[in-house]
Amino acid sequence: MSESIEQIECLIIGSGPAGYTAAIYAARADMKPVLYEGLQPGGQLTITTDVENYPGYPDGIMGPEMMDNFKKQAVRLGTDVRFGMVTSVEFKNGGPQKVIVDGTKEISAKSVIISTGASAKWLGIPSESRLNGSGVSACAVCDGFFYRGSDVAIVGAGDTACEEASYLSKICSKVYMLVRRDEFRASKAMQHRVLNTPNIEVLFNTETDEILGDTTVEAVRVSNNVSGEKREIPIKGFFVAIGHTPNTEIFKPFLEMDESGYIITEKGSSRTNVEGVFCAGDAQDKIYRQAVTAAGSGCMAALDAERWLAAKED
Repeated sequence: MSESIEQIECLIIGSGPAGYTAAIYAARADMKPVLYEGLQPGGQLTITTDVENYPGYPDGIMGPEMMDNFKKQAVRLGTDVRFGMVTSVEFKNGGPQKVIVDGTKEISAKSVIISTGASAKWLGIPSESRLNGSGVSACAVCDGFFYRGSDVAIVGAGDTACEEASYLSKICSKVYMLVRRDEFRASKAMQHRVLNTPNIEVLFNTETDEILGDTTVEAVRVSNNVSGEKREIPIKGFFVAIGHTPNTEIFKPFLEMDESGYIITEKGSSRTNVEGVFCAGDAQDKIYRQAVTAAGSGCMAALDAERWLAAKED
């Protein structure tokens, strides 16, 4: 093997709560972790304003500040945090694992922890990105609390959208559910729950034209795709629940995934189907998708990697 190929004991791909927590545990275990941050250092929380549901912050904390704290802790304990993008991999059982960074730099890693996360799908309208974090959100469980007692709207037709609409109905005065087609995609049970909730109004055949407001969300303009009728609905919060895309494309030739691209891990662990490769956070979690659960799975991945390396050396 060429001397120019860097040898790494524990490589962490991706930052965010999962990656940084894995780094903290791996550094404390003297695994000399190297973490590549990826295109969005800090993950989805860097585009989140107030975080009020992470334990240990009684007054809440801004998402970017929280991720900066995670990073500082990982670095203080000995993690080599690098800005860069893993562009391809070649995995094999037992390793070492070949990883290419930024298309040119080759790394040989004894163990790999994947924490590349998932990206929310958006509608793609300009006002959506302009007001993101100022009334527009892709996580009702994360941000719904800020709109308690207010009228809100949610876009989506599947189980997740129905679950989030139901959640919002408990804290918001009125929930408008905007469904593009003339029917739900959700299970019958979830449909019944939504349709039987008095303060949820479902608008079928409805598409979002524009989210209105200069600095915060004030209303949404929608149109009926059958009649062509347009209307403006006064709201304070606008939630998008049309799914997430896991950032796992480069791993597809080597790792088992579900039909949506989420990496499959062994139940009760972070182990993938390739020995020496582990996965944490939203790249493998399509159910909870919370910072605290991502951090917990990052801890699991570091402990799993440490034990795997120790057993291999015995």
